[in-house]
Amino acid sequence: MVLIEPEPPTAAPLVEDLLDRAFGPTRRAKTAERLREGRLPADGLSFIAVDEVCLLGTIRFWHVGIGQHKAALLLGPVAVAASHRSTGLGDSLIRRGLSVARTLGHTAVILVGDAPYYGRFGFSADRTSSMTLPGPVERRRFLACELVSGALADASGLVLPTGAVDPRYRLRAA
Repeated sequence: MVLIEPEPPTAAPLVEDLLDRAFGPTRRAKTAERLREGRLPADGLSFIAVDEVCLLGTIRFWHVGIGQHKAALLLGPVAVAASHRSTGLGDSLIRRGLSVARTLGHTAVILVGDAPYYGRFGFSADRTSSMTLPGPVERRRFLACELVSGALADASGLVLPTGAVDPRYRLRAA
């Protein structure tokens, strides 16, 4: 049986390994990574999917700001082990994450990803037309979802990371 549960700190190395396998060696070069780099995920919004012995999937959310005044979350990455792809596990992780984000009072989520896939969860490129990211991105893959209707009505400007700095990153950078 597969369970989705909060990601414990001890799972971080396994999660990083799964992400490396899922996205390959260029995953850290992507624009969305600039919004995660050196930051901690949003509290209560990192989940793993596990069976009795294996990590099968992961999802994390990160705090970002849009322009001067709008807070949002960045979804991603989402990854599922090759053995469990096309089983609905990715959908379950996303639905759980969005539900918890809404419960915690978050109002909007952005991501860079496949529009047809994420469209089923309410994501659309229409909501990001006045936003920019700190690097290149295909506009059709820059998506947003309102958890509260109208949350992104006046959202515009550069999206930047706003989450807590990871102390391990600070130590490496010194």
